Amino acid sequence: MGKCVLAVDDSKTMRDMVSFTLRGAGYTVVEAENGSAALQALNGQKVDVVITDVNMPVMDGITLVKRIRGLPSHTGTPVLILTTESDQGKKDEGRAAGATGWIVKPFSPEKLLQIVAKVCP
Repeated sequence: MGKCVLAVDDSKTMRDMVSFTLRGAGYTVVEAENGSAALQALNGQKVDVVITDVNMPVMDGITLVKRIRGLPSHTGTPVLILTTESDQGKKDEGRAAGATGWIVKPFSPEKLLQIVAKVCP
């Protein structure tokens, strides 16, 4: 069985793009439209990597990263932030929250697969 990725973004189009790219490479993808829905999806679900947007309603990506790091079953799960935010301060905030990496939108499918493979060998 392939690795499982949780894709979190309030944009269905972006979730579809991420899912299409990852599924095409053999990954299983679970989707959530915000941080709160992502935490519900993680409840009892084994995922190998989380890819999240920053700016979302209900719960933003930085808060989600902090909450994931507080879950005993997911403290070591790689979390990648995929966002239009390229501000260094925001990147530092993500890193301080426990994010593994940062990908700026728009992304190339090859780059996304390369980074996911790197954090989730």
